Amino acid sequence: MISTIHPIPAFSDNYIWAVSETGSNNVCVVDPGDATPVIQYLNANHLVLSDILITHHHPDHTGGIAELTRRYPARVTGPKPSAITGITDYVAEGNLVELFGHSFSVIEVPGHTLDHIAFYCADTELDKPILFCGDTLFAAGCGRLFEGTPIMMQESLSKLAALDPSTNVYCTHEYTLANLKFALAAEPDNLALQRRNQAEASKREANLPTLPSSVELELATNPFLRCTQQTVIRSAYAQLGRDPKNEVEVFSALRAWKDTF
Repeated sequence: MISTIHPIPAFSDNYIWAVSETGSNNVCVVDPGDATPVIQYLNANHLVLSDILITHHHPDHTGGIAELTRRYPARVTGPKPSAITGITDYVAEGNLVELFGHSFSVIEVPGHTLDHIAFYCADTELDKPILFCGDTLFAAGCGRLFEGTPIMMQESLSKLAALDPSTNVYCTHEYTLANLKFALAAEPDNLALQRRNQAEASKREANLPTLPSSVELELATNPFLRCTQQTVIRSAYAQLGRDPKNEVEVFSALRAWKDTF
């Protein structure tokens, strides 16, 4: 069983998620871009690294693999089409990853990168379903399109938006306040968004993480999941100077605006 999911801060705004097993000292970490804070966390809590989950190839998600696997005999699970050094178990859409008595399904979510995957556990024994989504879905935002196309990313986000609304969303960056600032520009009259902005600002003032989020909260406040809403379509119109032809054009207009916001 999974007992806790703890954020290990790394770099300026990354979170490396540490997933602990009930009744043992085994831990899995998700996207360890830096080995040092992981080793410090393990040593301070007398834990052993048994598993590493990788969502995509960017160095701030993979940079700690070599040092961690040199110290610990950890299984490293990551995306099949990539050339990430150190992966022991390659996975693709539909594969299952067994972790601490639970099954995580692999969801391919290209867009930010072409090899990007997410890990989803719908296990009813857990308090809520769990999603580790790397840099695809952020709190109130989404990742930049470094390798994929708008249609790829929009389809990937649609997959995640269709998950159980109660799902806890564990993304890997503390971008929430900046994302909320953009979301309010795109949808200024969204009352749920206004309330969320206040709540998340209070967390950051107390030096608390704004994560995890939830699918339900993202559906209510994340403009990139709300591309069929008239308020968001109007913002896309203002950027394009014409009516967007479809949901993908709405998403594309928002993403291009966010890139220069």
